[in-house]
Amino acid sequence: MGIFHRWLWIFGLAALLWAMPRPAVALTDIRLTDLHYEACPPELAAGAVTSGGTINPAQCFLITGKATNPTAKAVYDADVYGRVFDANGEPAIPNRGRLDSLEMVPPGTSDFVIRITVPATQPPPLTLAQFKASGFSSRVRR
Repeated sequence: MGIFHRWLWIFGLAALLWAMPRPAVALTDIRLTDLHYEACPPELAAGAVTSGGTINPAQCFLITGKATNPTAKAVYDADVYGRVFDANGEPAIPNRGRLDSLEMVPPGTSDFVIRITVPATQPPPLTLAQFKASGFSSRVRR
């Protein structure tokens, strides 16, 4: 087999592999509603907010609510985004939109819980705004 035929065979194989169907991994939006927060129990409250290599006192909160998956299949690795403000209307978690992730959201409406850590200098009550999540139709993280 000549060099031309080898390259032609390799090119044909590459084109065939490129054209093969891949599993669809669609991004699905998850609606988050009925949001509430409460202080973490003592066993979860241990933590710190670090900035510039220093350890600062922190407050731990659990955010609970309802996650609505509008599809007929489970959604995996759903990133949770939202804004959290302190009693003065200041961002409690500045420069961060992604707060946590939900490993799996079944079809329909289900409960969820995420943990956030806020600097102790941010006075409660907190305001939770613009919460949403989006995930995938199959697992993407291992």
